[in-house]
Amino acid sequence: MIKELTARCERLGLAVTQFSYLDDNGVEKINMVATANIEPGESSSVELALVGHTDTVPFANDWTDALTLTERDGRLFGRGSCDTKGFIAAALTAVEEFGVTNLRKSFALIFTADEEVGCLGAKKLAEAPPFTVRNAIVGEPTSLQPMRAGKGYCVAEVTVSGREGHSAYPAVGASAIFRAARLVNRIESIAAQLQSERHEAFEPPYTTLNVGVINGGTAKNIIPGSCRFTLEWRPIPGQETTRVLDMVNEAITSLRTDEPDFTAEVKANRLDSPTETPADSPLVTMLAAATGKPSGTVAFGTESPQMRELGADAVVLGPGNIREAHRTGEFVPIDELHECTRILRSAIEHFCG
Repeated sequence: MIKELTARCERLGLAVTQFSYLDDNGVEKINMVATANIEPGESSSVELALVGHTDTVPFANDWTDALTLTERDGRLFGRGSCDTKGFIAAALTAVEEFGVTNLRKSFALIFTADEEVGCLGAKKLAEAPPFTVRNAIVGEPTSLQPMRAGKGYCVAEVTVSGREGHSAYPAVGASAIFRAARLVNRIESIAAQLQSERHEAFEPPYTTLNVGVINGGTAKNIIPGSCRFTLEWRPIPGQETTRVLDMVNEAITSLRTDEPDFTAEVKANRLDSPTETPADSPLVTMLAAATGKPSGTVAFGTESPQMRELGADAVVLGPGNIREAHRTGEFVPIDELHECTRILRSAIEHFCG
């Protein structure tokens, strides 16, 4: 993917820089930046960046043509066509149509790795920024509606401890599963409490919580000594990512009042902040005019937080519908690809022409 993008961008006349890192398995991953009118460096600033991630989610074994782009009924089918390779194709085409020699201000294409497993590539860029960014269009399937705000995405692993013993003699042990159930019940109450803190631009307009995975115990006749569950929450803008963590730890302290040896460890693995670009931002107003659609919000995770860390007003936009992503038979409508190209070319002309 990076080899193809590098060749394409160099043919367009852009300067290409690759930023490599090793993932947790020791595999090299590459963030690629293609720029015009800028020398990469923290003191440099990009007027407009178009951002797309190069990775995809896996696909089912029975989708035999997942890696073969297939046209049917005005749609292009294939893994990643909607999320977000259609946007990348539109961005490249928009630059090609506008012409690099016509760019008067600094411009960048940013292609990131490992978005689907935690926006890891974008986080690497934000940790060691190659430049700052004033305006960023983050490619995600939004049916071409500009999305100016997004909820955060946070995940924690909660491990509740107990004492093993023979299940015929409950007094000799303490069930970690029963304890975890009491804590999950408190978390459900926290979720209900947070519904009163609202941001009406979202649907639903509050921070959502979910316990998506839970497991514990070793056998049906052993009092379980450990139970672990995964807690996910999506905070609204204006709310700290640690708010839910604080409330969960308060619940653990409260449970310890009635059960002094109640033990639970909460380890946050991901704390991606919510983002919100003002409705009167030049980027928001320009894209609303270009698309003919009002700006909106998204509840799914994007690389907007990392672009905000680089200093950008960030808007999420792209062809395709998020409900078609991550599915067997993923597709992007061809007419939306062409329309996305037009919108991105307008943005390039507006900010960099």
